[in-house]
Amino acid sequence: MPTRVRSHSKINLGLAIGPTRNDGFHSLTTLYQTLNLHDLVTVSASRSASTRITLTTNHPYVPRDQKNTAWRIVERCLTRLNLAAEVEIHIEKNLPIQGGLGAGSANAAAALIALEHELGASLSPIERLHLAAEIGSDVPLFLLGGAVLGLGRGEQVIPMPDLPPTPCLIAVPSIGVSTPAAFQAWDARPAPAPTLTPSPPPDRLSELSLAYSSLSTRSGESLRGMTGSSKSGTSGILRVAHPGKKRDRPDEIQADTLNDLAENPLLALVRTGIGKDGPRSLENDFEQVVFPQYPSLRITKRQLMGEDSGSPALYAALSGSGSALFGLYRSEADAKAAQQRVQSAPSAIAVKTFLTETLPRAGYWDEMFASVPSPGFK
Repeated sequence: MPTRVRSHSKINLGLAIGPTRNDGFHSLTTLYQTLNLHDLVTVSASRSASTRITLTTNHPYVPRDQKNTAWRIVERCLTRLNLAAEVEIHIEKNLPIQGGLGAGSANAAAALIALEHELGASLSPIERLHLAAEIGSDVPLFLLGGAVLGLGRGEQVIPMPDLPPTPCLIAVPSIGVSTPAAFQAWDARPAPAPTLTPSPPPDRLSELSLAYSSLSTRSGESLRGMTGSSKSGTSGILRVAHPGKKRDRPDEIQADTLNDLAENPLLALVRTGIGKDGPRSLENDFEQVVFPQYPSLRITKRQLMGEDSGSPALYAALSGSGSALFGLYRSEADAKAAQQRVQSAPSAIAVKTFLTETLPRAGYWDEMFASVPSPGFK
């Protein structure tokens, strides 16, 4: 029976760009957050004398060959497992194929896990993360889910304390933003003017990564690894133990959740650290070069923020290099009000909106395998 997996999206709550590395990539510190918005990836696989992979999709612009991240990760996984198989992959696209939501990377992670489920064989946790990093910088985060700290070029991932399920509005303008071009614009920025009393520049990446990591230390959450085995069926994915009472999914973040800031410093950072606390504030460096090139994106961010409305965002930003933007809200009603602001405002470009919510780590795995009879990968 084919394995159908939900392929969830992500946003970057914060992103700091560092210098270019020897391999040509920029050093990054970013804070990922998975969302309930998703594609669907279906994999059918059976062992055979030789490997044959076919890929179908409902989207005309999604590659159907080795250019597709899902194809590549399946092919390389089979090589690592020393297996040959006939594999059929179908990707039902609901997400924009470009825009900073990690859709292609999520498809790859979903295809990998579905393939392992189909074949009853799995890579070790470390091998799985190494393979994911080979395919793309964003792929490893989808092997964790929830709030994830990304280092290196974003592929070095550390689970972070989760946000509670928080209403989120995604705005996707019809324009596209080239990530390589955005990095080039970042590198071409004029050097800052010298000061009379120069001081060593702060290492923003180190400061930001320490700030994010300290949230995990102060949260009191414990990490534990699970070892992969085809006999036990476990995947080896890192899990986080979530202390405290279990919450249902309310339409509104309840007052007791908002008062739990001491127990969840990440939520406190999202709500109060915007542009005020130096390296501890959440921001996306890409906004400095993308907004001047695409002024309409800055306007859309202001609409998401709604600072002069009765339903302002807790936080809004560009996701990755864009062009997707997002806002986080106290309630679904506030998110719907923001959606109305974006959709009703006059604009030279079309903007699609998606109502969703942040997806904590435990919910990420429960939702991913909701349609699989016996996943064995949680």
